[in-house]
Formats: sequence, structure tokens, C-alpha cells
Amino acid sequence: MTGKLSRRGFMQVGAGLAASSLLPAAAAQTPAVHTGAVKPVVIASGNGQQYRNGGKLTCVETAFEQIAAGKDVLDAVIAGVNIVELDPEDTSVGYGGLPNADGVVQLDSCCMHGPLRRAGGVAALEGVRTPSKVARAVMNETDHHLLVGAGAQTFARQLGFEIEDDLNTETSRKLWLEWMRRVDPKHFLDPASRAQAGFRAGQSMVRDGLIDPEHFYGTINCSGINAKADICGVTTTSGLAWKIPGRVGDSPILGAGLYVDNSVGAAGSTGRGEANLYNLTSYLIVENLRRGLHPKDAAMEGLKRIQSNTVEKRLLNSRGLPNFGISFYVLDKQGRHAGVAMYPGGKYAVCDANGGRQVAMDALLEGSPEG
Repeated sequence: MTGKLSRRGFMQVGAGLAASSLLPAAAAQTPAVHTGAVKPVVIASGNGQQYRNGGKLTCVETAFEQIAAGKDVLDAVIAGVNIVELDPEDTSVGYGGLPNADGVVQLDSCCMHGPLRRAGGVAALEGVRTPSKVARAVMNETDHHLLVGAGAQTFARQLGFEIEDDLNTETSRKLWLEWMRRVDPKHFLDPASRAQAGFRAGQSMVRDGLIDPEHFYGTINCSGINAKADICGVTTTSGLAWKIPGRVGDSPILGAGLYVDNSVGAAGSTGRGEANLYNLTSYLIVENLRRGLHPKDAAMEGLKRIQSNTVEKRLLNSRGLPNFGISFYVLDKQGRHAGVAMYPGGKYAVCDANGGRQVAMDALLEGSPEG
């Protein structure tokens, strides 16, 4: 046979070779790579489409406006989450975030720059209202990926970030004092008992309407893509309310709270960080995108992995299902996106040329974490 092989013919031959095992499995897969121009879009957790401090733009609207103006995608999404970090009325992120068991606000964040293949993060950072900016500085100014605790604060101070003695607001401190009142003092002698008693006290405050369930864990994830199909993302949080001092969840950990691969897409998370850490689910979801799955399907596979790996009785409800919420926000190279959650009821934020809005999330399970 001579002459040029048509594209259709080439695909048929390739499929035949793969079927006959003449091509390795990896070669038989078609990565979800899209190199043409796309329509810019920004996605985030639901708190990314909330107006704050009398501002005219939300997180996703701010990020989209900057991307449309030609600014770097990572700078744009960080500018977006800064709005939430600086909002004293938000008790889940940045300034005024719910503190740890000692009443100290400790913040976590990480960011990933798709086209530069660079990343940075900070954990258990105290005294800086915008940990996302410090995470970006780690990415830009060092060859490290993660700085923690006092070292992260010293790094921030040396770069000129303002360091405050206390990031509590009147609201966050008042809620911490109420939590302290509900925890039996005898539990403070034993860290394990203290953690369990503290968690129960926190849940009781959720049930009594003193804390938004979403703010008990707290976090904002935001990712964006520009017309050149460059993708970047950021996640930032004050972490689990009244956590054991020094506890770090998934938010600043690459592959858990956030993962970006510029050739395929991005995924980020909010909710129970320990469940995400165990499974490195954001990385898994991006790898599912690489296999060619739609963002919704890629994320559902991640949730199924979490469910199958949740076996401890203390993490199961009366139906034998996970007794916690966790959500993922996924954006692929084509600009397609999805928000998925373990249980129904959540929304995620989207902004494109049609403006900012909240979109209902798809859920893996029915009912609620309580059973």
C-alpha cells in the first residue's frame, strides 16, 4: 500500500494496533489536551461569588476581569481570593478566620502556575492576612514549595509583609470563647480527648446555627484559564475551626488542596482535608482528565475513591457512608468545568463573558453527612 494515509485512516490503524497490543497501553490513551484558543473562565468554591465589604466585584469577577485584561492568570486568581482573605466578616479564610484551640489564627495556602510549572505554599502561618500572596512569594523567590510556621512568618517579614499580633476579629474571638465554654475542661489534659471533645463542641455550634457548616472547615479554591489555555490555581484557608495547634489540612498541599497541570487542567478542594490528604484526590482528578474524562466524571471518580477508603467507624454515619462533606472544583484545558460534592446542596462560582454566578454542584451520594 502506497500514498498518504488520511487522518481517519491513521486513527483506524492506530486503534487496530492498540487493540492487537502492538502499541503500549499508554500510547493507546488519548490525553485530554486542547491547544487551540478557549474562552476564558474562572471557577471557585461558592464563596467566590459573594460580594464583600461593599465591593462591586466578587472573587471570580475580579479574577475574570484581570484575565480578560491580559494579566497573568495566577496573579488574577490570587487577586480574587484576596477579597475573601481580607473580609473580616468571613470566618473561614484569612483575617477573622476561626482560630485553633488556643485561640490563634493559623492560615494555609498554596498556588500553582500552569505554564511556568511552578508552585508555592505556606502552612500554619500566623500574622499575615493574605497567605496566598506569601505562597506566591515562596514560588517566585525560592526553589522551595512549602514553608511552615515560624519559618513562613519570618520569610514573609523579610519580604516586607505586615505581621500582626492577632488576626482575630471580635466575631472570631467571641465564637472561640463560646467553643471553649462548651468543651469540658478535663479534656484539655489529653490531646486526643481534647480533639474529639472539641470537634463535638464545634458540631454543636453548627447545629445551633452559630457557625455556617461551610465555615467549620472553611476554604476558598479558585482556578482560571485564559484565551491561550494557560491554567493557574490557588487555595487558601484558616483551616478546621479550633484545630489542634499546628494541624495542617489539605489546602497547602500540592496534589490535595490543589493540583494544576497546564496540559490537561486543574482541580481544587474544600471540606474535610484529612480525607483529601489520604487520597491526594486533586492529583487523581487531574490524572483522570489526562485520561480524557469530562471534569464532572473525573471528579466523581475522585469522590468514589474517598468513599471507598473511608472505613473508620468514627468517620461513618448511620448508613455506613462518610459523615463529612468534601467538594471539588475542576477546570480542563478546553475551559469545561464542574463542581462536585459528596452530598447535595452545594454551589460553586463561575465567571465568564456572561458574568459571575453560582451553579448547583453535582453530588455523589443522596441525603446528608449525618445519615
